[in-house]
Amino acid sequence: MPNKLLIAGVFLFIGCFHLLAQDKKEDKKLGKLPKEVVIDSLIEIRKPINPLSPAKAAFYSAVLPGLGQAYNKKYWKIPIVYAALGTGIYFYTTNNKEYNRYRDAYKSRLAGFTNDEFYFDSQGNKLTSPRVTDEGLERGQKFFRKNKEVSLLVTIGIYALNIIDANVDAHLLQYNVDENLSLAPHYKINEIDATGNLGLTLNFKF
Repeated sequence: MPNKLLIAGVFLFIGCFHLLAQDKKEDKKLGKLPKEVVIDSLIEIRKPINPLSPAKAAFYSAVLPGLGQAYNKKYWKIPIVYAALGTGIYFYTTNNKEYNRYRDAYKSRLAGFTNDEFYFDSQGNKLTSPRVTDEGLERGQKFFRKNKEVSLLVTIGIYALNIIDANVDAHLLQYNVDENLSLAPHYKINEIDATGNLGLTLNFKF
């Protein structure tokens, strides 16, 4: 009987020692710091704002239309700029040419000549009476002069819009639209009285 108790005590002592050794190993494992800690994160480096960029874009477009759009990398706008300017220049030159025709014929008649282009038909035969009267020449001059002036104003306006567009685009390219600053509407149903609540949420993160 004492031998059994002694053997049982020895096994119990060895078991306790083994458990204590395991606890120490676990403590060491938990207390050991890893050599490297990796954090899964996304770091976004923002480009610095260039306050002179809008002025540069406007200056380039003033020197050469479309150059400011190229500076802003909005290449698809360049054909639109030139198409609009080309249309304005085309109408200006066309109306200016017609105005000069009517003006030259009117001056010729005032000098007493009857050999202006309106005294001849399409085959070059001289007519007994002109195709366009003196009053018609005056009205034609006024009409084409007005159209010429309007075409010139429209062309200048398109040129100015080309400069403004380049300047505004350069501003918007540097505008902060990330998730740190957001403004969004929201709709929520009230569970108490089953009514809807509509609001606007402004989020700003430092």
